[in-house]
Amino acid sequence: MIDTTAFDAAFWVSAGAIAVLLVLSGFFSGSETALTAASRGKLRATADKGGRGAQRALDITEDNERLIGSVLLGNNVVNILATSLATAVLTKVFGQNGVAAATLIMTLLVLIFAEVLPKTYAITNPEQVASRVAGPISVVVFVFSPIVSAVRLLVRGVLRIFGVEIDPNSNILAVREEIAGALQLGHSEGVVEKEDRDRILGALDLSDREVEEVMLHRSGIEMIDVAQGRDAILKQVLESKYTRLPVFQDDPENIVGVIHAKDLLRATHNGASSEFDILEVAKPPYFIPETTTLDDQMRNFLRRQTHFALVVDEYGSLQGLITLEDILEEIVGEITDEFDSDEEDLIEATGDGAFLVEGAMTIRDLNRAHDWSLPDEEANTVAGLVIHEAQMIPLEGQVFSFHGFRFEVVEKDQNRISQLKIRKL
Repeated sequence: MIDTTAFDAAFWVSAGAIAVLLVLSGFFSGSETALTAASRGKLRATADKGGRGAQRALDITEDNERLIGSVLLGNNVVNILATSLATAVLTKVFGQNGVAAATLIMTLLVLIFAEVLPKTYAITNPEQVASRVAGPISVVVFVFSPIVSAVRLLVRGVLRIFGVEIDPNSNILAVREEIAGALQLGHSEGVVEKEDRDRILGALDLSDREVEEVMLHRSGIEMIDVAQGRDAILKQVLESKYTRLPVFQDDPENIVGVIHAKDLLRATHNGASSEFDILEVAKPPYFIPETTTLDDQMRNFLRRQTHFALVVDEYGSLQGLITLEDILEEIVGEITDEFDSDEEDLIEATGDGAFLVEGAMTIRDLNRAHDWSLPDEEANTVAGLVIHEAQMIPLEGQVFSFHGFRFEVVEKDQNRISQLKIRKL
């Protein structure tokens, strides 16, 4: 039974107050969604162009725990107050059924107008909404800061009782992981090209990869013996596809210099004698430890204005060499010139859907070429991965299956796997 006498001035004032509270609830809900979903990178770009709202949004999102606590506190206060007013008003109108009517009506109003509608709008324009609401929300955060701080201490105390420690300085996702995840998602949705994804991820990985992972192994290094004569050295340099060659004396482990083809040609052109001292032409060798990260080594190359380094282990034994080009290839992919063999020589498709792959090819390059995800934590090359998984030196013709792929040893050179046939299972 509806009491029509209840529709007095007090009823309409209360109804107006409920409408205002619902608007505030929608404001808090939309603000929370916008501020948490907004990209800090986009906000920073806008702030750098003079956007004050974006700068305020960056400032208040520095402490997400305090921001969310303040917004939730304000949202709960207005929701509870609106529900209480609605219960009181509708009880006068519907009598004992007023509580049920208030619950039904307020649930629909809060769900539609205070939750779904503002959050849907905020999630479609997070940066714009965040910039607009940052000012009022900063006032809310300031007003509720004492209460939120007390609640924060209480929550952490309760969690500590159950053995859960909260690090206030930790982020849920590291910036690098955020970027990598966004790139992978963009590529899967067709927004980011594979080449662009690989280049950016390659640049991000430089600080996590060491020079031993990409260096040319000592077995593949071409060297010059000091004991050779002028003509023999000149012939070797001219026939080599490399412009820089290490120079050793007596023992290949004893690297005494690095000769550049241009320096050698200049010396032979200007020298009157048929013989010359190659050590006077060669530059001092530059040695680096195998544990140096690619990021640090690239900086060292740029600082020293050199492109060539010899890699040694902890005992000082030569392990390989690395150039600036090797590091750049981790970002842009394989760089070839007229003296390099084509990348296709390392991977050859067969008619049955498999690929013939050189054993010396790095797992990272193979993954890049076919968008695979073979692990490279335990081995750098494809041959190394097979040996690691097989726990043996496989025989020619042996077949292994792991990580969702079939590996067949096609060719061997003594104990070295020179060619493999790989097919995805």
